[in-house]
Amino acid sequence: MKSILNRLIEYQSLSKAEAKDILIRIGKGEFNEAQIASFISIYMMRSITVDELDGFRLALLELCKPIDFDGIPTTDMCGTGGDGKNTFNISTISSFVVAGAGVKVTKHGNYGVSSHCGSSNVMEYLGYEFTNDQDTLAKQLDESNICILHAPLFHPAMAEVGPIRRMLGMKTFFNMLGPLVNPCLPTHQSVGVFNLELARLYNYLLQGIDKKFSIVHALDGYDEVSLTGDTKVITNEKNTVLSPADFKTSVLKPEDLYGGESVKEAADIFVKILSGEASKEQRSVVLANAGLAISNYKNIPLSQAIDEAGESLDSGTAYQKLKTLIN
Repeated sequence: MKSILNRLIEYQSLSKAEAKDILIRIGKGEFNEAQIASFISIYMMRSITVDELDGFRLALLELCKPIDFDGIPTTDMCGTGGDGKNTFNISTISSFVVAGAGVKVTKHGNYGVSSHCGSSNVMEYLGYEFTNDQDTLAKQLDESNICILHAPLFHPAMAEVGPIRRMLGMKTFFNMLGPLVNPCLPTHQSVGVFNLELARLYNYLLQGIDKKFSIVHALDGYDEVSLTGDTKVITNEKNTVLSPADFKTSVLKPEDLYGGESVKEAADIFVKILSGEASKEQRSVVLANAGLAISNYKNIPLSQAIDEAGESLDSGTAYQKLKTLIN
C-alpha cells in the first residue's frame, strides 16, 4: 500500500489491473483502517481516471455475491449521492413509481454517508428487511415489481470500508462506484451523477457495457433531475440538455426538494409522496425522474413515459408496490 500511496500523492495514475488488485486486497481485509482512509482520502483531492474507476468496478464485481434473475430485463435507479443538496429520496420514490408502471426494478442502494438518509436508511425505517437470498429477492421482484439490493450484503469491500466512509462523512470514489456494481447486472439503468466530469467518465464506461443507460446531471449540481434548472442527459445514442418544460413543468426552487433532518422526517416525506399527499413540486420531480427511467426502459417518448409515471403515482399503484414489498 505504501508504494501505491506514494505514487498517487505524486499524481501518478494506476492501471486498470493495479486499481482492481488494490481494491480486491482492501475487500479481503489486507489493510488497516489508517491505510484505507489514506487511500480513500487521496481520491478526494485528485481526479480519478477511467482505467482506475473501471478497475475498481471490476474488483467489486469479482468479489460480490451475484444475483441471477433468469435473464429478466430489469432497471436500476441509483444515483452517486454526494451532491450535498439534502433532497428527499427522489430516486428511491421514483423507483416505486417505475415499478407501478410495469417495469421490473432492482434497486441498488446503501445507507447515507454524505447525507442524512440514504435509500437503505429509509427502507429499513419503513420495515423492509434486507436480504441477499436469491429466492426471496426473486419473489419480491415477481410480486412487487421491485426488490432492494442493499450493497453491504453483496459487496464485502463496501462493508469493509463502510465505517471509514461514515467517519469521513464526505463523498468518496465509492459514491462513484455504487451505480456501477449492481450485483444482478440490470439490463437498463438511469443513474444520476454529481458533476459533469463524472458524467463523462460514466459515458466512457457504460458505452463498453451491454446496457441501455441514461446518465443524468442537473447543471446546478444535483445528481438527478431536480427541475431547478436544466439537466444534462447522456444516453447510448446522444447527449441532450433538457429544461423543466421538457418534463411538463416549471422551474422549481431548491427548498421544494427539502429532505428533512432525520431518517424519520425523510421516511414521512417518502410515504406522503407515494400515498398521494405530495406537493405539486414534489410530484413533478418524482414524475420527471420516473418518466426518464420508463422512457429508457420501454423506449417510448419522454412525454408518454411521464404520463405513465403519473398514472402509477396518482392511481395508488406505486404506493401499493411499497406496501406489498414490505409486507
